[in-house]
Amino acid sequence: MSEAVLRGELAALCRLAARFDWQEATANHISLAVSDDGTKFLINRRWRNFATLKASELALLDCNASELPEDIDSTAWAIHGAIHRLVPQARCVVHLHPTYATALSCLRDPILYPVDQTSARFFKRVAIDGAYAGMADNRAEGERLAKILGQKKILMMGNHGVLSIGESAAAAFDAFYHFERAARTLMLAYGTRRKLNVLEDKVAEKTALAWESEPEFGEAHFAQMRAGLPPDYLS
Repeated sequence: MSEAVLRGELAALCRLAARFDWQEATANHISLAVSDDGTKFLINRRWRNFATLKASELALLDCNASELPEDIDSTAWAIHGAIHRLVPQARCVVHLHPTYATALSCLRDPILYPVDQTSARFFKRVAIDGAYAGMADNRAEGERLAKILGQKKILMMGNHGVLSIGESAAAAFDAFYHFERAARTLMLAYGTRRKLNVLEDKVAEKTALAWESEPEFGEAHFAQMRAGLPPDYLS
């Protein structure tokens, strides 16, 4: 896939993140690998509003570069650079602060329990980091997060937010979208102060496997959402 096509996909993902109110102010970052080994990747520049971001405005970074461009946030470099370098399956990395997943990350028990069909998608498939120690603005912290993520596709960043990865922009978007929806359902259920009706493990796992049996769903979902965007993001 050409860099031009990938730029369009990443810009669309950023626009959709703004539409769903996942970005916090003009912070947060989404990246997409352009090289086979993932060491070269596109990412949004520092302090840019996703709602107006265009494909041509994305920065192209190299994990092996010795210096960081001035308009790239150090936390973006630390987290996304490490994950693209150390996690081969992470072609796309989405790290944002959406309302419900972030609220869930602030609980002493941030597990996304399988209480419905959507939350069951992530049954035993979420890595959890419970050691928040401030801004992730250095190489060691990025490498620590990459290690915790491991082979999973969702990283619950305790007291911070959430991160999803995927083999494509569509896959990462679809996972992030459904995780935030599932977190919303769980947090609303918690708000009733009534006992959760958590699915049995075997039912939750069966449901998760059913989700995984249709990977083309994510591609179709992203395409349909992208079709509703104004075309200026491609410029």
